[in-house]
Amino acid sequence: MAFGGTLMHGAAYAAPAQPGSGPYGALGGADANGIQLPSGFTSRVIARSGQKVGSTDYTWHNAPDGGGCFADGTGWIYVSNSEINPSGGASAVKFSSTGATVGAYRILSNTRQNCAGGATPWNTWLSCEEVSLGYVYETDPWGVNAAVRRDAMGRFKHEAAAADPVRKVIYLTEDETNGCFYRFIPTTWGNLSSGTLQVLKAGTATSGSFTWATVPDPDGAPTVTRDQVSGAKRFNGGEGCHYSNDTVWFTTKGDNRVWQVNLATNTYELAYDDSLVVGGGAPLTGVDNVTGSSSGDLFVAEDGGNMEICIITPDDVVAPFLRITGQSASEITGPAFSPDGKRLYFSSQRGTTGSSSAGITYEVTGPFRA
Repeated sequence: MAFGGTLMHGAAYAAPAQPGSGPYGALGGADANGIQLPSGFTSRVIARSGQKVGSTDYTWHNAPDGGGCFADGTGWIYVSNSEINPSGGASAVKFSSTGATVGAYRILSNTRQNCAGGATPWNTWLSCEEVSLGYVYETDPWGVNAAVRRDAMGRFKHEAAAADPVRKVIYLTEDETNGCFYRFIPTTWGNLSSGTLQVLKAGTATSGSFTWATVPDPDGAPTVTRDQVSGAKRFNGGEGCHYSNDTVWFTTKGDNRVWQVNLATNTYELAYDDSLVVGGGAPLTGVDNVTGSSSGDLFVAEDGGNMEICIITPDDVVAPFLRITGQSASEITGPAFSPDGKRLYFSSQRGTTGSSSAGITYEVTGPFRA
């Protein structure tokens, strides 16, 4: 597996999710790192912006954002984007089988505002530029092969990417208030140098059926990609994206929603909507990056809100999993599980000061359910 959570046993189908008791219980008091966790879980700091990573000579990047994990022999690698403009890019941290930091290095440089992205089944990291007419870059988590710009995947304000090995496509979100949801069909699966970019077409309702239509000019000029196909469905600020078991989930920050696209039936619906929470008091606001675990749980990070990563279970319960205290001017980014599913990595993009130069990358270890 490219990252933990690729194979999920269940899926959240009876949407939208409602608040309830999560599988890990209530949050405890803040630990030494200012993180509130359920009983049995612990946190540690992996890296800080502007400081050397562990005992390595590599200085961690500013504004850590989207991330992913990759198996590396008996150890693993965590990749993280840098959401600054200019410079941007992405870095990686290498861990031994015991979780010790054994290396850190740059895998992408001189790009712009690299926000989210996604892992591929052939163990590369897609780093996406969140700027107008932005590109997708395919990078090597080991830092051996040079990063390659993948023009065929379209030029727009990219956010996340999620690979579907069954249909042999990559799903892509667009961070615009009137953005779209796309899929890229490579000419050859495993080679992103050429292919077809398509956009989801559907009505204005929050559920229904959909079709795909080819975007005539993926380069986005002179007409932006989202305006090239009549009937393309609009989404308010596309963010994180995750695929598993014939389902792709993605978030929209403008309306605090998690969308669920059922690929086997060509239908879509809401997995979560904070305005549809019964009785008020929505636990999940500021929805952003999303990942999944092997148990079928979705983990959704908040951009703002009260700085939580919330869990949405297969039986459609939404509850806080962790909360970062004392960092209200930041956002949580880059959640990703180690290949064995026992460690969760994520960042606080602007840390305690609210500055992109104060980012902190964490690891949480504990009894994650299989």
